[in-house]
Amino acid sequence: MNANEPPLNTETPALATLMERGELFAAACPSRAVLQHVTSRWGVLVLVALLAGTHRFSDLRRKIGGVSEKMLAQTLQWLEGDGFVLRTQYPVVPPHVEYSLTPMGVEVARQVEGLADWIEVNLARILSGRRERADALAADQPRPGVRHGVRTLA
Repeated sequence: MNANEPPLNTETPALATLMERGELFAAACPSRAVLQHVTSRWGVLVLVALLAGTHRFSDLRRKIGGVSEKMLAQTLQWLEGDGFVLRTQYPVVPPHVEYSLTPMGVEVARQVEGLADWIEVNLARILSGRRERADALAADQPRPGVRHGVRTLA
């Protein structure tokens, strides 16, 4: 390395830097599909569940209350396609399949775990704010000729 050359930057760029480039905001950007897979309700829960270790499909379904078999299968396929989940099938009868996180899956799972933790820690504040907004809307009953605070012709 030449003393006049700047050091190589091996760090992942910050979201603010990526947003300046605008790629995430571009309609055709492939990162949008990955973002959808990772941040969907089931994607977050699958990733966080797999942080605890390898699980079979039925174990994941029991752990993630309310997820249908179809949605769990679809979510696992998306996350596997994105390189976050490793599906291991053993050649036995009946079939034995296990799911675990890849190294990149561990990275993204830790990120969404932080978001999930923040939501759980702040849930009381969130629900309180939700109630306050609902109460404020209920107190301001709609009037004839007014829609969403904008006067319309009756």
